[in-house]
Amino acid sequence: MIRPIRLTRLIRLAQLVTAASLYAAAPGVHAAITVTDDSGATVTLPAPAQRVISLAPHVTELLYAAGGGAKMVGAVSYSDYPPAARQLPRVGDNKALDLERIVALKPDLIVVWRHGNAQRQLERLRELHVPLFFSEPRHLDDVAVSLMRLGQLLGTSSTADAAAAAYRQDIASLRAQYASRPPVSVFYQVWDRPLMTLNGEHMVSDVIALCGGRNVFAGLQPLVPTVSTEAVLAANPEAIVTAAPGATRPDTALPQLDLWRAWPGLSAVANHNLFVIDGDLINRPAPRIAQGAQQLCEDLETARSRRK
Repeated sequence: MIRPIRLTRLIRLAQLVTAASLYAAAPGVHAAITVTDDSGATVTLPAPAQRVISLAPHVTELLYAAGGGAKMVGAVSYSDYPPAARQLPRVGDNKALDLERIVALKPDLIVVWRHGNAQRQLERLRELHVPLFFSEPRHLDDVAVSLMRLGQLLGTSSTADAAAAAYRQDIASLRAQYASRPPVSVFYQVWDRPLMTLNGEHMVSDVIALCGGRNVFAGLQPLVPTVSTEAVLAANPEAIVTAAPGATRPDTALPQLDLWRAWPGLSAVANHNLFVIDGDLINRPAPRIAQGAQQLCEDLETARSRRK
């Protein structure tokens, strides 16, 4: 446990270091960089960031894709892509940040998961007076926008813009191929105990629509609502989709999907449309979601082919 007095001294030291760096950058060697983050706040740096900490796995992926890998000095647990990210010093996880380690790493930019990091610890981060960029892409195009904004903050816009363009092309190709296909009703299962799904505001719902699918619980609140088995049976989806680590094939035997086999009359069960996708590809709002979308689109096309 970090002693409060020691942490307070570290925070004060970080404030002094930050103030000194801002003063040093002030003469105008670099023009100030200003972007808007996903919370709507303005983030301004006096010069491109050189020491960056990521507080979410999807953020780590975005930073690397935007050309910032060499500038990263720390990341949270499960930041495992690209492989180089596994070597970064760890600064805790989304439930408990190691504030002492963060201070010691002397970041000049911290990229935060807007709703994934503990609010109380975010308040402590604010005390460091290190610029915070809040990341929470909600729609597919937000990934490209995030890449470009991070590229501006990192001074790597050429790399970031190219990555954003390639990602947009991948999404556009999938949309052209699948979005107008006959619709498939989909239940996306996040968890089985309790039974949870995602509503229409989540990026996964965008992916479902991209593939010509229809999220049967798009209209629910909140973002990750709990539903009953009876509600799923009443919706009678043609396909049930879930995510699991490393899964890439449909009809993978998983306990959380096997529970539906007790209802052979359910359309998804009757037509063998129980699909599993690698969670890192479908649940992280980063460029690899295009790969997850490709898998889901192929799965829904399989579901179309099984219609009787």
